Amino acid sequence: MFVAVTRPAVEPRGPDPVAVPGSPAITDLSARALHARLLENAALRRMRGAERLRSNRLEDADYWLHAAPVAVRKASALREEKSFAPLP
Repeated sequence: MFVAVTRPAVEPRGPDPVAVPGSPAITDLSARALHARLLENAALRRMRGAERLRSNRLEDADYWLHAAPVAVRKASALREEKSFAPLP
């Protein structure tokens, strides 16, 4: 059986650090960057939960709304562990 090789419809513009073998490792985030990412993650989870509530998907909404505080707790623990300067 012959399979023709075709080019994909979408061409990547740069290396994908996860998908390309031999690519450089992803650098570790600083504590502040990780803290910001965790808080962003919590906000996105809350928004996703609210969206599911509006769609009347109560089980999904319950999951996402209960998952948001987990990210906030992780961010809080990171702040205590790294002893950031207190926020105003």
